[in-house]
Amino acid sequence: MVVGDFAEERDTMIVGAGPGGYVAAIRAAELGQKVTVVEKEYVGGVCLNVGCIPSKALISAGHRLQEVKDSKIFGIKNIQDPVLDFKTTQDWKDHQVVDRLTGGVKMLLKKHKVEVVEGEAYMHDNHTLRVMNGDHTGQTYKFKHLIIATGSRPVEIPGFKFNGRVVDSTGGLNLPEVPKELVVIGGGYIGSELAGAYANLGAHVTILEGTPQILPNFEKDMVKLVLKSFKDKGVTVVTNAMAKNSEQDDNGVTVTYEVDGKEQSVRADYCMVTVGRRPNTDDMGLEYTDVKLTDRGLIEVDQQGRTAAQDIFAIGDIVAGPALAHKAFAEGKVAAGAISGKKTANDYVSVPAVCFTDPELATVGMTKAEAEKAGLSVTTSKFPFAGNGRAISLNSMEGFFRLVSTKDEGTIVGAQIAGPGASDLISELSVAVNGSMNVEDLALTIHPHPTLGEVVQEAADVAMGYPTHI
Repeated sequence: MVVGDFAEERDTMIVGAGPGGYVAAIRAAELGQKVTVVEKEYVGGVCLNVGCIPSKALISAGHRLQEVKDSKIFGIKNIQDPVLDFKTTQDWKDHQVVDRLTGGVKMLLKKHKVEVVEGEAYMHDNHTLRVMNGDHTGQTYKFKHLIIATGSRPVEIPGFKFNGRVVDSTGGLNLPEVPKELVVIGGGYIGSELAGAYANLGAHVTILEGTPQILPNFEKDMVKLVLKSFKDKGVTVVTNAMAKNSEQDDNGVTVTYEVDGKEQSVRADYCMVTVGRRPNTDDMGLEYTDVKLTDRGLIEVDQQGRTAAQDIFAIGDIVAGPALAHKAFAEGKVAAGAISGKKTANDYVSVPAVCFTDPELATVGMTKAEAEKAGLSVTTSKFPFAGNGRAISLNSMEGFFRLVSTKDEGTIVGAQIAGPGASDLISELSVAVNGSMNVEDLALTIHPHPTLGEVVQEAADVAMGYPTHI
């Protein structure tokens, strides 16, 4: 503690106002706690400001452009060539989408009487932290309980310092123009989504992926559909490619990479690096507490998010599990409940995951291979979107829905979707997997017609041996 700095006392403090932090703050306030949130950059975190939300805005803009360009199948003809004003697109993304949502979060925090302190938090011990402001002044706080929700940041690889025409995902979302040529290093969720978005907006995109397959967290037959879509858009996908270095000039960037021992290069307007993220747990003084970290810098927690320091909790990207906003939402509610004495726990069976490519991909629970590896005897039941009336009327027939269920009792242990509306349809399956429902539960649930959701009931009918529309 600095001489002359008198510590202010607080009940519950939260470091980080991203998806996990602000949800934890609201839930804690609802449970009667007086809450103070410390945020060093922007309320809403990466997700709302420079991640999930703005990326979906660009994806939506790309879809709109493609729909205007190709509507002849619907009998819509003589459309003049559409012209993209990308500055207007970016203004819409930033002000009508991002600002609206972050403004809503600020309003909710104010409504729940949550105090927001701007600055960067540094731990002093298990019950004390200091918040430093940009003007090098600070304030010390003593707290009864603390939730750490500091999120993660992009990984920077050697030879690709984020500067100028080499950007991370944040920079990729804020390009001043649609590049004619764009190189994306890393074909995971973020890289594949933004590659598809910029391809739809008119860029030629090259994806360099270090593993044998882009989107390695999804099954091959799902990824195959994305690769077909990429091919139709003119996207070049290079797998088993190791990025070596980049050289910039005023007009672009040259990226050198290696495949099968041979060096190659590609020239582009911009290079976006999306090879992963690392937890923001360094340089915040955790070594002065009893909090324990893994070798990867993740904070060790129990089922309630409690760390080795009894009154300090951690949630979101800085703890084990998928780095997904909706997981952070859930963990924030659990930690807030635990502080309030509730018998809460992160006891979910599985967290759903979605990739907003063309087509959308979604998965929850186990694949057939994972279930068999776990010792389960399972079967799969599959229904194509080509057999769904709503998908046909949308002219979006690519893809399928698949259930993974046990052979003995038909318990649903997993589901995968590749096709239109996958991001929305997976919620029903998340309920089914986490609730240990069986295929008959889904088959006997009347789904409205004509909707995309009927594929769920159809696949359940297939699992029971009574298929209707195939």
